[in-house]
Amino acid sequence: MNIAALASVSLQRQSSALRVWRGSCQADVWLAAAREVAEGGGRLVSLWGCDRRDGAGSGHFIVSAALATGDGLLCLELPLTADNLIYPDLTPHFACAPRLQRTIYEMLGLDAEGATDFRFWLNHGDWPGDYFPLRREASAREDLSGHEVVDYPFIAVEGDGVHEIPVGPVHAGIIEPGHFRFSIVGEKILRLEERLGYKHKGIDKRFETMPPLQGHRLAGRVSGDTTVAYAWAYCMALESATGIEVPRRALALRALMLERERIANHLGDLGALGNDAAFALGLAQFMRLKEDWLRLNDRLFGHRLMMDCVVPGGTEADLDAEGVVALLAQCNAIECEVRALRDLYDEHAGLQDRFIACGRVTPKLAARLGLTGMAGRASGIAVDLRADFPVPPYADPEVRMATHRNGDVAARVIVRFDEIVESLRLIRHWAAALPEGPIRAEMACPQAGFGIGWVEGWRGEVMVALEIDCGRIRRCHCHDPSWQNWPVLEHAVIGDIVPDFPLINKSFNLSYAGHDR
Repeated sequence: MNIAALASVSLQRQSSALRVWRGSCQADVWLAAAREVAEGGGRLVSLWGCDRRDGAGSGHFIVSAALATGDGLLCLELPLTADNLIYPDLTPHFACAPRLQRTIYEMLGLDAEGATDFRFWLNHGDWPGDYFPLRREASAREDLSGHEVVDYPFIAVEGDGVHEIPVGPVHAGIIEPGHFRFSIVGEKILRLEERLGYKHKGIDKRFETMPPLQGHRLAGRVSGDTTVAYAWAYCMALESATGIEVPRRALALRALMLERERIANHLGDLGALGNDAAFALGLAQFMRLKEDWLRLNDRLFGHRLMMDCVVPGGTEADLDAEGVVALLAQCNAIECEVRALRDLYDEHAGLQDRFIACGRVTPKLAARLGLTGMAGRASGIAVDLRADFPVPPYADPEVRMATHRNGDVAARVIVRFDEIVESLRLIRHWAAALPEGPIRAEMACPQAGFGIGWVEGWRGEVMVALEIDCGRIRRCHCHDPSWQNWPVLEHAVIGDIVPDFPLINKSFNLSYAGHDR
């Protein structure tokens, strides 16, 4: 869909660097736009609500949809009056919508008209059903005890020989909590149903107590393995709301850190995937490389994960000449070892037997379910914000997108290897030609404004929508690509055997914390 075709909506471009448009409309136009985007091959990036009432209760609620089109990101707001807290159901157009809509109800009490699934998603009995945490009158200090906690009604599969296996939320290792309910015959998986939300921390409510210039620190802790992407997306939203220009050197440093974050996670995943297929040597070697990578992060940027290094207006850390030399030397050494390990993985018959045709998501199914990010690119969904909508410095050099069409564990391994090599190329290019100048532009705390940040993290697109009012954060919505991809995992395992689930799950490596917030 061409954004310019929305003649019935008054759109405002949010940033000169990022192709983001924002507008407000009524329910019929809101739904029609979503339908047009879906029919045109676009996707739903995120869906969230906001309470814009004042302290006296006057004002209205908003439901916002961020829709990705060939032109960029379209943010459409639908105002809801206090006597009609219902908005159109987007499930017929976007498969990832139901869980987002269930969350909007839990947080704000806004209903999707025509929705059929009313089970709580993030609320595990921590608060009563008539308490909505993101409403203005809700207080985190309220006594929410004494309400009845009901069991979660999982969908049962019936038939001869069908058994259920409940797994989690507490797992047999150092892993975040999530519940997986398998319906099986023998070892063959007929159905998987997930229940997440155990990592819900009330981050959206916490943002409301923070000054805008401090919000990047909380954003960077939404999901620790994606701290650079979240902090950059937050800062991008804040900077677009204020119109500040970030120094070129700072942008190059941000990109360097983002690609180092991508490589660190891919290295860890490749080792874990080898381990899940009983190839312990792969785990040992890749974790050794990841550890060296993280130690240099600590030396150059002051933190192994580069937490709090991306700040409003630029970066906190800089690279000197000695740091550039160390960074380039490590890139060369890592690439040699990664290429050798790739040959080993490719030639290992046991690994290939476990990887090939396991956990397959066809391009057709991936498109229908909205699979995104690295996993999407392994299933023929050629979408990467670094290549499609490059912000500085990603236009120079152009990003070579890594894709595959098989959509199985093997394809997701191949994409990881390809992305490591490409990220190393980008890092070398930027490090060898770092622009001169400051690393941070001074910013004053804005009194009001709205902005969106949109960044291709290592899992996929991270989005932050930031609304400021009276010098405070009215609403900060952080979206993780895991929202789109967790439902796809339920389909990827169908027909495979239970012992392959850890391998398939790790090949996606989705975030619990980023999803649950």
